[in-house]
Amino acid sequence: MPVFTLASLFVAVLYAIAAWQFLSRPVSGRNPVWISALLLCGIVIHAALLGGSVFKPDAVHLGFSNSISLIVWLSVSVYALTALRVPLPGIQGWVAGIAAAGVLLPVILPDARAIPFSHTFGFRVHLILSLLAYCLLLIAALQAALMSAFEKRLHHGAAAAGMPGLPPLLTLESVLFKLILAGFILLTLSLGSGILFSEEIFGKALGFSHKTFFAVLSWMVFGALLAGRIIWGWRGRLAVRWTVTGFAMLLLAYVGSKFVLEILLHR
Repeated sequence: MPVFTLASLFVAVLYAIAAWQFLSRPVSGRNPVWISALLLCGIVIHAALLGGSVFKPDAVHLGFSNSISLIVWLSVSVYALTALRVPLPGIQGWVAGIAAAGVLLPVILPDARAIPFSHTFGFRVHLILSLLAYCLLLIAALQAALMSAFEKRLHHGAAAAGMPGLPPLLTLESVLFKLILAGFILLTLSLGSGILFSEEIFGKALGFSHKTFFAVLSWMVFGALLAGRIIWGWRGRLAVRWTVTGFAMLLLAYVGSKFVLEILLHR
């Protein structure tokens, strides 16, 4: 069995064990050191795997499987850092679980698609901004789902202790909107860089496509949500629905289009 496959399986196991621990054990305060060590080990090895499969001497190889793997690595890394300040074990478990599946995609669907113009400055700026926006808004969507589950338990008379280790709902909501604001700013810069560097990146002026349509639609949803929060004080279930809808549009814009073109249509 190739070294890349063995290493990917090893990282998936590390992520899966961490996810199981986060989701199954009652957590209050800091996580046990060994769980954090497992997660950190997985993040480091995953980064090395991405370095070999994505950033090759000839070009950046960023097809469907490598894109998913890179996004989940960024997500679990960013969340591991943010969780140092506001521990949210429920979300950390889901992020690690998604990463366990994502790291295996390049093994199941080997990625040989080289991205044209990937050596250009414009492409690198656009790529970094886009990936950071995706990972922050992915974490926001997971947090929105956790908030929805937490709120339903409270409305049905369940004690907050039923989901141990979680801060109050208002704290979760505050963190959610900080994530959305940061993600929205990065998404705005990503769309702007795509327009600004379009000819350098793609060799032509930016044209209309399904990817552009859904990306702009997602930007509009998150922008409307932030405006509604400031002007009308939107919160609770309304904020959760808008967050999930906005991320679904973003998912269709990037991951959905890549899946259809590369996996279904083989283009």
